[in-house]
Amino acid sequence: MNTKVSVGKKIRSLRESKEMEIEVLAERAQLPVEQIKAIENDGPLPGLAPLIKIARVLGVRLGTFLDDQQGVGAVVSRHEEERESVRFSNHGSEGHENMIYHSLSEGKENRHIEPFVIDILPAGNAEFAASSHEGEEFIYVLDGLVEVVYGKNTYLLEKGDSIYYDSIVRHHVHGFEGQQARILAVVYTPI
Repeated sequence: MNTKVSVGKKIRSLRESKEMEIEVLAERAQLPVEQIKAIENDGPLPGLAPLIKIARVLGVRLGTFLDDQQGVGAVVSRHEEERESVRFSNHGSEGHENMIYHSLSEGKENRHIEPFVIDILPAGNAEFAASSHEGEEFIYVLDGLVEVVYGKNTYLLEKGDSIYYDSIVRHHVHGFEGQQARILAVVYTPI
């Protein structure tokens, strides 16, 4: 199954249900109006940081944008049923989508963390812009080499390595030298 979630339509629907003008959402989220419009029109998503800011303004958890189902109790994610949740451009200078997120918590009600398996697609010589948001992130490399820019430091992680950091510090995660990689990422964002 490979059903892509329409993040933009969900954001627009939530914004409109709160009778909030797009300019108000942009101002409160401290994002450009053009970026909000592009997201709502299902353009390339620029990464988690803007979505986290939008979620906070709308008073919802990040996962609200990534799935529809709400269930009580345990949620099991089976490898053979893995589906693409969302794609991000991850602040790439060319704006092409280079990260595919697979949610591991889809359907879990009232969750406080967002676990994902993320496929980092080859990016060539793309330049990336670091971002920040409230919360914490944990990354475990499943395959490939991953470069994490965190503040003034850069870390090179290989299969089996992990990093845990405060995401309020400007950061960026990408495949080393534009290579493909696969990671497990767990993101916590306070509401």
